[in-house]
Amino acid sequence: MSLIWGLFLAHLAALVFGLVGILIMVPHPEIWSGDPQMTQVFVWGMAYAGSLHIIFGAATMLLAGALAVGWRRVLVFFALATTLSLTIELLGTGTGWPFGAYEYTGGLGFKILGRVPYSIPLSWFYMGLASYFLAGLMVEGRWSGSAQRGPLRSVAGVLLGVWLLVVWDLVLDPAMAHEALPMKFWAWNQQGPYFGMPVQNFVGWAGTALLFMGLSRWLWRVEPGRERVVLWVPLGIYVANTAFAAVLSASVGLWIPIVLSVILGLLPIAGGLLPPARGAGLTSHVRGLKSQASQGSV
Repeated sequence: MSLIWGLFLAHLAALVFGLVGILIMVPHPEIWSGDPQMTQVFVWGMAYAGSLHIIFGAATMLLAGALAVGWRRVLVFFALATTLSLTIELLGTGTGWPFGAYEYTGGLGFKILGRVPYSIPLSWFYMGLASYFLAGLMVEGRWSGSAQRGPLRSVAGVLLGVWLLVVWDLVLDPAMAHEALPMKFWAWNQQGPYFGMPVQNFVGWAGTALLFMGLSRWLWRVEPGRERVVLWVPLGIYVANTAFAAVLSASVGLWIPIVLSVILGLLPIAGGLLPPARGAGLTSHVRGLKSQASQGSV
């Protein structure tokens, strides 16, 4: 667990480092250009730091996933999330389907086949797994009895996981490609109604997430329940990455995506996960007391 903590803190530090680089260092070269050491840090950051938080995030969720569901299952999720997302991203950057016409810049590391940064599939993995774990805990917290073990719960968990991942993109995508951002990470070659982005982008996100989450759950044959998942890891990853995207959105004046991420993502997580966890624990405690009392009366 200490290693997971260390990786998570490194992930947070890399997110902050990235925000400082994008919002302060890039638009204000006078801060670092006169100092050779700071210039080296800037050059290194431009070359490697863009993907550093993604690497740490993927490592954090890989270990947390192994702790929750075992190495075999988390590696199944990793393989499906990275290979399927990479395949669809390569298709998307080559044909414009299913996300729309877009292309990546060089800010996220070297590109596979010259089109998709290697860090992008890792991003799909760690945010996908965090979203799916949170969804599973939310569904478990709301449902009780035999329904928890039925196929309906599995379907609900996958669909909610897809929803949370798409909501994260609602606040991330508009900022990362915005003209006013000092350093863009991808560019759209077609216009759309969502802050210049096509709606089909989010349909593509939902379809991609549904594919690898649904296949992973089918192969897992088990639900990621509370007795397995350490809550703070997926919650911390999701909140931190949403906050990162929100700061970028705020920096270019995109306030509606921030509001949407709170209303459609963070508030449902708070309402569907945290309070039920306390209620479920109290209910279990009361049931245990009643059981002990009935056994004593016999």
